[in-house]
Amino acid sequence: MPYYLGIDGGGTKTTCVVGDESKTLATATAGPSNIVRVGEARARESLQQAVRQACASAGITPVQVKRTCVGGSGAARPELAASVHNILAEVLFSPIDVVGDMEIALEAAFGTGAGVIVIAGTGSIAYGRDQNGNAARAGGWGFAIGDEGSAHWIGREVVRAVLRASDEVLNQSEFSGNKLAAELSKTWGVKSMAELAYVANSVPPPDFASLFPAIAASQDDLALPVLSSAGLELARVAAIVMRRLFSGEVRNEMKTVPVAMISVAMIGSVFRHADRTKESFYNELRRFDSRAEINPAIVEPVEGALRMARSK
Repeated sequence: MPYYLGIDGGGTKTTCVVGDESKTLATATAGPSNIVRVGEARARESLQQAVRQACASAGITPVQVKRTCVGGSGAARPELAASVHNILAEVLFSPIDVVGDMEIALEAAFGTGAGVIVIAGTGSIAYGRDQNGNAARAGGWGFAIGDEGSAHWIGREVVRAVLRASDEVLNQSEFSGNKLAAELSKTWGVKSMAELAYVANSVPPPDFASLFPAIAASQDDLALPVLSSAGLELARVAAIVMRRLFSGEVRNEMKTVPVAMISVAMIGSVFRHADRTKESFYNELRRFDSRAEINPAIVEPVEGALRMARSK
């Protein structure tokens, strides 16, 4: 029986699924494998660990895998795709397809159909395809200058808000009873506002995305506006893709037909864990473009990777 692997390699975690021709047999999760963010050594460790664990859970060996498809942030760049391919080829001995995370997400959400996906995990991006197969993207310009609405962006904006709020209190060196600030300090292992600011401004930049779980769980007055703003930013990039691909009418079988509703899918940990962001995204996108038909379920890109491995 042929077996297939689908891998979603992200900036926070790597997910690998094993499937046969019709069903998923096992899933394994390892650490991050975005080479740009964590380097090749850490990416190798995470990718190979995920493959070995998933195969072991399915009761097979990597030698039995017929084909693998891996999607990752930045993997569309030839040099990064080559690195990911070489890493996996050390443990897999069959064809390996390396594609961008947008491609496996679009496959998971719509198959070969039309629609727009918005990914909000460690980074963020919007990507879509129309009825004629034309594709467009917006956002995703990286954590230093973009990725609005991502976990990294949310972490950075909340740290900024916490530090700004500390200017209003008498003792700026303490966390002054602010539970959110205390949670952020625990994550980064700092003990004062000065240390928090020092780490936030360090080079290379710290892992702002690691702060997201505490922020998403918080009902703090400093966190909630940022989580709402994240939804707005994500809606903006989605609306750009919708305007570029679905201007109001399309050509279909030699005639022009109007575009009715536009399918939109949400992907990533921000949507999964921050209800405030998800709600804001829904409301803002509908305000930008009333044609948006948003799937309330969070799509798993790794399912698209498995489907693409099977289809070759």
